[in-house]
Amino acid sequence: MVIGLDHEDNALILARRCILVKFVYEFYGQGSTYDELHTSTRKNEAKWASYIPEASFRFIVTAHNHKIPQFRQRTVVESFAYMNLLGRIEMKNPQVVFGCFEEYTNRNGIVRGRHEGDGHFRQAYFGRLLEEGSARHLVGKFDVKKRVYYGNTSMEAEISLLMANQTLAAPGKLIYDPFMGTGSMAYTTSHFGALVFGSDIDGRQMRGKGTTPGVMRAARQYGTESRILDLCTFDMTRNPWRCGSLFDAIVTDPPYGVRAGAKRLGRKKEMSGDKLKQMLEYRNLPRTDDQPYFPPTKPYELSHLAVDLVLFARHLLKPGGRLVFFLPTVTDEYEEVDIQTMLCEGMEVIANSLQDFGSWGRRLITIRKTMERDYERPSFEHQESPTVITHIPAHKDFREKYFQGFKKEGETDDQDAVVRS
Repeated sequence: MVIGLDHEDNALILARRCILVKFVYEFYGQGSTYDELHTSTRKNEAKWASYIPEASFRFIVTAHNHKIPQFRQRTVVESFAYMNLLGRIEMKNPQVVFGCFEEYTNRNGIVRGRHEGDGHFRQAYFGRLLEEGSARHLVGKFDVKKRVYYGNTSMEAEISLLMANQTLAAPGKLIYDPFMGTGSMAYTTSHFGALVFGSDIDGRQMRGKGTTPGVMRAARQYGTESRILDLCTFDMTRNPWRCGSLFDAIVTDPPYGVRAGAKRLGRKKEMSGDKLKQMLEYRNLPRTDDQPYFPPTKPYELSHLAVDLVLFARHLLKPGGRLVFFLPTVTDEYEEVDIQTMLCEGMEVIANSLQDFGSWGRRLITIRKTMERDYERPSFEHQESPTVITHIPAHKDFREKYFQGFKKEGETDDQDAVVRS
């Protein structure tokens, strides 16, 4: 990936913050052949001329989706002889490292010889090493298996770090997770200096066992306990927020039914008159303090949840604030318009990437609030049977599709069987 940055310091920040970055190089040239690459590199001689007289150096020659044989690596290095580098070659601690990278087409799953296709690259790049990616160690630090408190829905460390970067978490930022669960996103965002507030319809997920809530115990493990402002139990659709434009970002992984289904307050069916009368009578009976009340809940269909989450974020985010969340989709049914079905005025998609699991995948969606104005609290009311259906997104009724094996309408197990004569 070639990007333009205003200053070299910005490249160093990326290398020290981005989880997927392995190296950052100053760009010298590129080409579909080495002749084109060398021509491009010569045009940028002003960038590397200062290293000619006495700087010690080393060359790296590598490839993406391919392994370059050692004899050709030496040939590639010798092809840069026109640079006339006069310093000594230092393999361990050179003053400057030059890198040449060849990009090949992904050929996973294709049987081929050891060096088959060598030299038939799509593009070659050349540059100077600025910084090695130094954020990868955070994946080990936030490893779920090493955490003092986690659950079966805890987000893996690498993904939660990616989501934290999407929120632009930094000191002075206020971030909210409305589906807090066991707090995976809270630890990574607070690690980068942000203050975090969390809530969940089921407080047991956040509390765990013991006098100290499990989320706070894990935050203490990472040294970020002071940045977790509070944990509250309430339904997103019955929230206590009385004003908007509070948060710099909202980051969450809503439950979508694979491990845990989404719930909201309410009853699946309205009570009859007799049952309603009995419930009111029971409610008025004296009750000891050790008998907690658990309000009734009903399933929260994923496409409704997604629409509500965007409206909710529009109300609570500051202008320019970001909503970052995962959305599961059926691979064969997904269309770009699916994401547009959940958008509303004042919100725009700025990133949409896929984690592919085969027949289904989950998309990391980043939406930004573009409008300066304040918006009213959403009502969270949905029409159960709309008169006009313009488009059915691939994530609608995802839970049911998942447990049915993503079979299409009318398809049976017999159709999938292999018939042998």
